[in-house]
Amino acid sequence: MTNYLRKAFLFTVVCALLSSTPAALNASEGHSFKVKNTTKNRITKLLASEDGETYGNFDVGKGIKPGQTVTLVWDKSTDEENCEQYFKAVFDDGEESEPVKFDFCEDDLTLEF
Repeated sequence: MTNYLRKAFLFTVVCALLSSTPAALNASEGHSFKVKNTTKNRITKLLASEDGETYGNFDVGKGIKPGQTVTLVWDKSTDEENCEQYFKAVFDDGEESEPVKFDFCEDDLTLEF
């Protein structure tokens, strides 16, 4: 299995396994979620989209190292957006994961790439 297929497979499997009870986002909670990098490549970008067509860059600083889990917080400007968003990762080798839709109103959401 190629490195790209492995990443896409891991991403898809983890997404399918994620299930929580939806809860309303609360501004005091900071609209946060976790991202865990399960690949051998550094995640250099996370891309988010409400419609699955137009993606914006989610700030991950210098990236997310293999094995690292980070907590990210949505910008307040997204407060009026839908809970469901498309997300994909860009890796240091230039490969990009397939987009997957997540419900960011879920409690303790962890995205694994």
